[in-house]
Order: sequence, then C-alpha cells, then structure tokens
Amino acid sequence: MTTITFRMEGDRITGFDAKGHSGYAPEGADIVCAAVTSAIRLVEATVNDVLGLAAAVKVRERDASISLRLPGALGPTAESACQALMAGLMVYFSQLHDEYPQHIEVLEED
Repeated sequence: MTTITFRMEGDRITGFDAKGHSGYAPEGADIVCAAVTSAIRLVEATVNDVLGLAAAVKVRERDASISLRLPGALGPTAESACQALMAGLMVYFSQLHDEYPQHIEVLEED
C-alpha cells in the first residue's frame, strides 16, 4: 500500500511524505503507482520550476519513498499558489483512495 501523509502546521500544508508501493499490479503496469508518481512530479515541477521556489525533495528508492517540504516565509502570492497545489493534491489522492482503498491511504499529521 502507498501511504501519503500530509504535514500540517495549523491550516497550512507544509509538505507530504509518500511511501510504499501500491501493490495494485506488477511494477511497470501499476496504474495507482503511476497516478501517484505523476501527481507528485507535477506538483514538484510547479513549485520548483514554474514558481521558482526551493521546495526540499528527498527520493529514497530503497524504501520507495519521496518527501516534499515547502519553504517557509513565502510571500502571499507564492503561499497561496502552494497551498492551492497542496490542497488539490490532497483532494486528488483522497479520490484515488475512494477508488482504490486497498492500495492508497491518505493521512494528515501535525
């Protein structure tokens, strides 16, 4: 199962940790894993390459995990954009959980 934990500071989403293989299908044919990976890559590219911010990203192939942390002290425009991206990602992963409850879990942690 893939577990995605969104990191919170009050109402602010500060980042997320995604860990594990979904187990929906063999590697290379797993649509749940592909959906998760694609969404994470889109958010990371938008935050770092489009918005020009420096979100910390750690990828660990050994334990099939990736984490992203937003920088602190963002201006109002960047903060709003990042929060919209993170909230959208949370909604998307929650919808994936509704479709594939045995393969993806979405959590929030302070």
